[in-house]
Amino acid sequence: MSPDWLPALASAWLLGLLGGGHCLGMCGGLMGALSLAGPADATRRWPRLLGYNLGRILSYALAGLLFGSLGLAVAHTPALNVLRTLAALLLIAMGLYLAGWWHGLTRIEALGRGLWRRLQPLSRPLLPVRTTGQALLLGALWGWLPCGLVYSALLWSAAQGDALKSAALMLAFGLGTWPLMLATGAASQGLLALLRRRRVRVAAGLLVLGFGLWSLPGAHQHVLMGGMGH
Repeated sequence: MSPDWLPALASAWLLGLLGGGHCLGMCGGLMGALSLAGPADATRRWPRLLGYNLGRILSYALAGLLFGSLGLAVAHTPALNVLRTLAALLLIAMGLYLAGWWHGLTRIEALGRGLWRRLQPLSRPLLPVRTTGQALLLGALWGWLPCGLVYSALLWSAAQGDALKSAALMLAFGLGTWPLMLATGAASQGLLALLRRRRVRVAAGLLVLGFGLWSLPGAHQHVLMGGMGH
């Protein structure tokens, strides 16, 4: 892995962490069910929780590889700047959504509903989850659930113009969502209450919004990259 990937990987991880509150709304119920179903012994529940989340982030990495291949195909064409602009605008929309200022991002999630209608029936034989293998497969399917946060990260990662880097960024993004998702599975009510605080939501939204503005193609990108020795 090239050292110049590290800032982007850290950014992807932070994006996943900041957007974790959105993940709670999408998958929190399922995580709670995985936590409460089956044996009362927590040491026997954790493998299912970890398996589900591993399957989910591996799906993100696969999506990153697929979309990153498209980014690679246009890496040396003007279309890459178009892709980067769309990615930045989607991140800005995500920031506005997280802060509670604009909810237009939910309309973008409709783009993936056709694929989800085909995949969702495959999850039914896996419920109720009784083994780690079932949890892993369920997570792999649930990773394709229509989600504006994932779409934002996916388009941004694809705009890097490198399929492997895109996959790595989506893996880092998925790992960023782990702390909150695992805490949800463990029924951490204190963390949920913290995430619902207005100031926390606005702070997360502003950070993602700023990241989106920074990601817009422009002279500032050349200055920053030049300062890093590229």
